[in-house]
Amino acid sequence: MDNWFKLKERGTTVSTEIIAGITTFFTMVYIVIVNPGILSSTGMDFNGVFIATVLASIVGTLIIGIGSNYPIVIAPGMGLNAFFAYSVVAGYGVSWQVALGAVFIAGLLFIALSLTSFRYMLLDAIPATLKHAITAGIGLFITTVGLQNAKIIIASESNLISIGNLAEPMTYLTIIGLIVTVVLMAYNVKGYLFIGMVITAILSWIMGLFQMPASILSLPKGLSSTAFELDIAGVFSSGLYTIIFTFLLITLFDTTGTMLGVAEQAGLLKEGKFPRSRGALLADAVGTTTGALLGTSPTSAYIESSTGVAAGGRTGLTAVTVSVLMALTLFFTPIVSVISGIPAITSPALIIVGFFMISTISKIDWKNVEEAFPAFLIIILTPLTHSIATGIGVGFIFYPVLKLLRGKYKDVHPIFYIFAILFFIQLVFLDH
Repeated sequence: MDNWFKLKERGTTVSTEIIAGITTFFTMVYIVIVNPGILSSTGMDFNGVFIATVLASIVGTLIIGIGSNYPIVIAPGMGLNAFFAYSVVAGYGVSWQVALGAVFIAGLLFIALSLTSFRYMLLDAIPATLKHAITAGIGLFITTVGLQNAKIIIASESNLISIGNLAEPMTYLTIIGLIVTVVLMAYNVKGYLFIGMVITAILSWIMGLFQMPASILSLPKGLSSTAFELDIAGVFSSGLYTIIFTFLLITLFDTTGTMLGVAEQAGLLKEGKFPRSRGALLADAVGTTTGALLGTSPTSAYIESSTGVAAGGRTGLTAVTVSVLMALTLFFTPIVSVISGIPAITSPALIIVGFFMISTISKIDWKNVEEAFPAFLIIILTPLTHSIATGIGVGFIFYPVLKLLRGKYKDVHPIFYIFAILFFIQLVFLDH
């Protein structure tokens, strides 16, 4: 084990790595509840998505842990699941089977990119300002979903959006759960999201908002309802080309950014470079493809991996520990399915994740109009149109146009002009 994971070389021990894995697990295990809850709104079977979520996470995490020896966790990404459910299925009116087909194709493209140097060219083509804007826009989108699920905000004929009835049990319980979770976060309590969900679940049970299942444990079942149900032909007949591109784009730079951040925190970068990057990116690409086959949205590297690094995790043994713990959750389907159906339990997690994602706007140079205005359009239109693809598309169109009108066409990477044209065709000709 020491030879494989290089424990002594990285100044760690088996016990330290296991503790780090446990720490990471409790900070990110909320996804096994939240992800099926979001995707089941498309008509997908909850149990099927739950099992697919766990299995896709295990596959991706084991590959990056054993193959690349990084203490990084792979799991279905927040933002990508919301894009899948609310933008692709609800927004475009396609079936979840077609949406899974788009994820599968994006996964295959990601695998191809991971094996070539073109991945770096693709990442370099996107200005850093727009990358930050996409993250912030998705954060606002996720927060909006959380607020709507809890009915803290509701539809309004006069104002489009209005505040809901805060006296409703589910709504004020969400607020209580949010306050509890934020306080735990302020005190730097490890696993605050998961602990906040547990506390809110207990309060929900006391208030009689749900009944405990007859059995907490059960054998995993239900995967057959989502596994291998993807519709690849429907992707092309529906013209979802920019949807594939959006899945690929967000997964690629979100995963790369997270991996670089965690690796730097663990002191694993060498002269600022990310060693074994091909295997690390391939782990996420395979996780995404596997997830599409089994029945879940794209996977991504989890920033929560940083909590395990803070606890001393330096090797892939941390990731392996998380995979083992994730496998154990498969036997808790009854309680997970009940909890996920209570918006008050899952909504605070969505709101807080959005809070973290929007913090990237501080990295945008707001004095540079050519850079900032397209970023602003992405940030504001993503939640308002309820479509990540639309927000990104408008920003990607405006950016080169402004540069061209300013005579700075050379500042735009040639590949980015192709991005702009593709989004223009999608938004103007194919979205109607």
